[in-house]
Amino acid sequence: MPVNYATPAADQLLPVAGVRLGVAEAEIRKKNRRDLTLVALDAGCTVAGVFTQNRFCAAPVQVCRQHLASGQEIRALVINTGIANAGTGEPGRQAAQQTCVAVGELLDVAPEQVLPFSTGVILELLPVDRLKAGLPAVVADLKADNWHAAAHAIMTTDTIAKAVSRVLTVNGQKVTISGVSKGAGMIKPNMATMLGFLATDAGIAQPLLDQLVKEAADASFNCITVDGDTSTNDSFVMIASGQSGAVFAAESDAGWAEVKAAIIAVSVELAQAIVRDGEGATKFITVDVLGGKNSAECRQVGYAIGHSPLVKTAFFASDPNLGRILAAVGYAGIDDLDVDGVKVWLDEVLVAENGGRAAAYQETDGARVMAQAEITVRVDLGRGSAAAKVYTCDFSYDYVKINADYRS
Repeated sequence: MPVNYATPAADQLLPVAGVRLGVAEAEIRKKNRRDLTLVALDAGCTVAGVFTQNRFCAAPVQVCRQHLASGQEIRALVINTGIANAGTGEPGRQAAQQTCVAVGELLDVAPEQVLPFSTGVILELLPVDRLKAGLPAVVADLKADNWHAAAHAIMTTDTIAKAVSRVLTVNGQKVTISGVSKGAGMIKPNMATMLGFLATDAGIAQPLLDQLVKEAADASFNCITVDGDTSTNDSFVMIASGQSGAVFAAESDAGWAEVKAAIIAVSVELAQAIVRDGEGATKFITVDVLGGKNSAECRQVGYAIGHSPLVKTAFFASDPNLGRILAAVGYAGIDDLDVDGVKVWLDEVLVAENGGRAAAYQETDGARVMAQAEITVRVDLGRGSAAAKVYTCDFSYDYVKINADYRS
């Protein structure tokens, strides 16, 4: 079960003017499951995305980058689950291109105006014929209030669908933001086996949206880790339809700060939902690192703690074996770190200072915090004013079971 997260009801997920979604069963890998999603965009939308840093990036990622770089107006996104179409070489690229052609023919748009996304098993070629056969049903299902169905249709090993909606008023105009994400394992900074799609009816100029998607990713999807494995398919795409009447062309525009903050907040909630549903997770852990010379070294320390199997298994067992956290801080790669200046807390409990165990620390206090479903590890590096947060989860027996059985 996910840690303190439940999918919003369908009526809590709000339509975004200019965006319609449809889902269908295409039997991409398994029968009797929704595994194909289409997002159709009205003319005039701006679209931006960020993608995996894995050099073995999947064919759809390569095609998405090409189509976004072409400068063509994006009119559709097509997402399949079950097969990742990664590690498939030129046949995989052709499959992704054929998908775009098929969608384009149905929607009367150019193939370059379609972005393809895949998630699932790596090293298996996408069954394009099955996907194409499922497209008419997806088109027939297109509707504005289909976010709930789309959140379910993009799942793989997820145990729960992940979605968020928000409404705010800026400059007298109501602005809606809705988004969905998927992911539970192979999750690491620089994104992971995760897909995230966020749409707003605000109008956002392309340069501003290109900047925002990167900032939002850095504050959200690039701050999560389940197992330290960076995937081949991760993608985060942002859509701005402009149909609310609230339009932004520059950072200085009135109301932009509020819209930007709301979009980043939705991105953070979508990213945290992935960690809360981490494969086999029983605990959600915030690693809050402060006192660094810069945010990059704070993230280094946060990732070292969040990636460590020894730290994560200790959290699962509620075992305050806190030497594992100190060890992770020490090997994070800050060569001139003065460990005597480092302090570590579990929630409000000071556990380490002056290079070792805090004088007032009692293991019973550490065990009490470790038994909670939500825990904050706070580390003060004592060398500056920068800070960063990383979100992670524990490692349980079920993580091994899920990943051992995944292909079957």
